[in-house]
Amino acid sequence: MTFIPYLSVIGFLPDIFLPWLVYVALRRGQVEATLYGFGVGFLQDLTAMKFLGLAALSKTICSFVAGYFFNDNTTEQTLGSYRFVLIVLLCSFVNDVVYFTIFFQGVEAPLISRVLQFSIASSIYTGVISLLPMFAFSQKYSTSWVQ
Repeated sequence: MTFIPYLSVIGFLPDIFLPWLVYVALRRGQVEATLYGFGVGFLQDLTAMKFLGLAALSKTICSFVAGYFFNDNTTEQTLGSYRFVLIVLLCSFVNDVVYFTIFFQGVEAPLISRVLQFSIASSIYTGVISLLPMFAFSQKYSTSWVQ
């Protein structure tokens, strides 16, 4: 948590835990990913000390969504292909929409535009970060990342 602020680009931070949660969802399934998502989100809440439970809620929901992509027969192909990045993008967007919709309640600026602005920027940044594990999985499982 101490080096994450150094990853900031124009005030936006990637969610470095989200690719790991998607990995857990693709390897172990929806129930286990949902539990891990709650745990990671709760730990983030304890370190941030604002809106206790908000990160736990958003991580739980996005891990649940990631669990829909679990398929025991195609796990390695999914992890080592562009599909992993697309799943991370989707889950990151779901996570950020839930988080920022509640976080920006009471702000005078239009809620939808603020939520979409922060959600899209953060999701793209998280998707770019998820390219690193995708290429690592591609090498590990000897799959083409284009599949």
